[in-house]
Amino acid sequence: MKGEAHQAAPSTNGPAPAPAPAPLSVAPAPLSVAADGSYAARLVARGGGGGWCPERWTLEGPEPYAVLLPADQPEEADSPLVPLVDGRVLIGRRTDGRYHFSLLYPSGPDTGELALGAVECERLTLLPPAPDGARVYALAPQAGEGGGTALWLVCGGAFGPELVTVVAGACSGGAWLDGTGRLLALNRTDASGRTRAVTVDVEHGGEPTELLRIAEDSDDRLLLADYDSGLLVVRSDAPGSERIGWGVLGSHRPVRFPESLHQPGVRMTPFAVQPGQVLMPEHCGVALRLTTAEADWVAVWRPQQRELVHLPAPAGWLAGIGRFTVDGDLLLPYVTPQVPCGVARVPVPDRQPGAAAEPGLAAEPVPEAAAPVHEPAHGNESHAPATPSDAPPWTPAREPAAQAPGAHAPADTAPAGALTEAPPSDAGNGAPGNAGSAGDADAALPPPRIEATGPAAPPRDAAEPTGVTRPVPLQQAPLARTR
Repeated sequence: MKGEAHQAAPSTNGPAPAPAPAPLSVAPAPLSVAADGSYAARLVARGGGGGWCPERWTLEGPEPYAVLLPADQPEEADSPLVPLVDGRVLIGRRTDGRYHFSLLYPSGPDTGELALGAVECERLTLLPPAPDGARVYALAPQAGEGGGTALWLVCGGAFGPELVTVVAGACSGGAWLDGTGRLLALNRTDASGRTRAVTVDVEHGGEPTELLRIAEDSDDRLLLADYDSGLLVVRSDAPGSERIGWGVLGSHRPVRFPESLHQPGVRMTPFAVQPGQVLMPEHCGVALRLTTAEADWVAVWRPQQRELVHLPAPAGWLAGIGRFTVDGDLLLPYVTPQVPCGVARVPVPDRQPGAAAEPGLAAEPVPEAAAPVHEPAHGNESHAPATPSDAPPWTPAREPAAQAPGAHAPADTAPAGALTEAPPSDAGNGAPGNAGSAGDADAALPPPRIEATGPAAPPRDAAEPTGVTRPVPLQQAPLARTR
């Protein structure tokens, strides 16, 4: 049966010999980083065309350094790697229709190896590690008439790989919505070809719940999520063409598609978001890889800013890889003949002039059409004008009213969603409607659905830090208001 798990005992010799390594022309993933940024790992070519070898980077000291973790046999180029916060590196080796998982670690001049078990499948994708840095999940497409995608806990379980749930449809992506590592967001493509972000409760399993529905016939993917601030970075075709937008999980903030994140001829790929901005999503920096036919560079965007901040990438940058510090510096790994393991710290301006007001200034009255908790800078607005330059950075939310008949949304904006307490039976309800066609600037989009639902969490101890205590559904907020 496809998807069967096989537990293995600890071993120092590793699994059975693998088939001949893939040709060196098949490039492996550039780099994977541990949950806390302390370690990283990648595959490097062995000398003399002898295949690939895992390499672990230590990043938490004053200077990064690399250590090779050679096994008894060369690795395949598509062997996935994920470093843990304790310094061990998880590797998956595909042999005879199974993925064998082991933990690699330096042991004197040799490489220690702890076999974890195997999952029977033809293809498998490791997800970003859970926030605790010790658990790693994987997606494995299911063969057969039913199909679907199996979600496995391949590292961190009590007895080897454990099947969490099987999700109908083809799943990809993977982002954590809470700091406890309970709510996992995936992008699921159903039988009709529609792609939507869904939420899986990895503790309780069961059916996933829909996270994004910006329009009834739109493809809505989650690209990045920051559980400290609730910032969500999405890609959707709800505005008429595929664009990058942003929203906030747990507020009345609308889903917006700023013009600065839509530049014809430039492919934008978000790859890092600034952590530690608790309840301040408008201050979160989002790092993007910008690609054209001629160039490849880095830019940083914040919801409170109108323009991108373009930054030089170091020579030898492992493109699309990096992470933010809490202070807002961008860490970009790079490799050159002179520096085989380097990390460039790139300071990023916190804000542009006029992006936010000085504290203590009186705010002008907020128009009735403005519903978001935090007003964005000019150029990111939807149905409400931007906050005046002499207003404080945010304005208290107002209770939403019914949408005015005939109200329309600007072409660069999707409607709002609001997080409110509601019974679980209301989580799947949404207003009907059709997305505006491309080029129709006056076409109103229906209200979106941004949900994170699931069973109630176990009771918390009173001294335990709070975070996402339990998922609650996001309900709809109007596009406009009557005066």
